[in-house]
Amino acid sequence: MTRPSTVYFYATCLVDLLYPRAGLAGMQLLRAADIEVILARGQTCCGQPAFNSGYRDEALAVARAQLDCLARDIPVIVPSGSCAGMLRHHWPELFAGEPDARRARDVAARTYELTEFLVDVLAVRLDDVGEPIRIAIHTSCSARREMGVADRIETLVGQLAGVEVLTQDRKAECCGFGGTFAVKQGDVSGAMVRDKTDALRATGAARVISQDCGCLMNIGGAFDHQGGGPRTQHIAEFLWERSGGNVR
Repeated sequence: MTRPSTVYFYATCLVDLLYPRAGLAGMQLLRAADIEVILARGQTCCGQPAFNSGYRDEALAVARAQLDCLARDIPVIVPSGSCAGMLRHHWPELFAGEPDARRARDVAARTYELTEFLVDVLAVRLDDVGEPIRIAIHTSCSARREMGVADRIETLVGQLAGVEVLTQDRKAECCGFGGTFAVKQGDVSGAMVRDKTDALRATGAARVISQDCGCLMNIGGAFDHQGGGPRTQHIAEFLWERSGGNVR
C-alpha cells in the first residue's frame, strides 16, 4: 500500500490495563515517522477471549462495538500479533452472514501488526543512541504463525548498532500463555513457560523483547516467580528508548 498520512492505533486490552508505556511508545514511533495517530474513543476488546472460548455471540457483540471506532478508510495498527490476527483473520469468519460483514472485512483488510507496518509500509530507519546491550527475542505464536511477521522484530533491531541479539534454544516455541489456555491448562502452560524461561535465561541476555504483551506478562511473571531473570519489554518501548525519537 502507499504510505498513509493517518492511522488508527488499536491499543488492545493488555496495553490499556497493564502496559500503557508500550502503547505510548508505539504511537510515538508512528508520529516520529510523520504519521498522524488516532486513538479512537470507545475502543475496547477485539472479542478474542470470548471467540477462542467458543462464545461466538458474545464475541460478536464485543467486536461489533469496535466497527464505529474504526470506520475511516485508514490503516488499523495493532501492537500485538494476537489481536491483529483476530481482526485480520477471524473477524471475517465471526461476522460471516451478518448485516455488517462487509464492514468487518474492510477493517480486516487494513489491519497491520505494528512491526509489520513499520517495516513493510513505512520502511522506517532508526538511529541507535543507547549503550551496548544484549537481548533475546520472543516472537508470539500469533505473530509467527498467524500473521507471518516473525522476522520483523529482527529487521528493526538489526538497525541498532549497539544491540546484540542472542538466540535462545526454544526460539520458535510457545511460551505457554495462549490467553485462556494458561488458565484452563495451567499445568501444561506452567511447564511450557519453564522451558521458555530456562532457554531465555541461558542466553545471558539483559532483556527479552516481544511484540505481544500477553507473552511478556507470562514470561516476566514466571521470572518473578522463579526468583529473577532478564527484564521483559515490548518492542515498541525498546525501539523508542533506543532511538531517542530518531525515526525516519
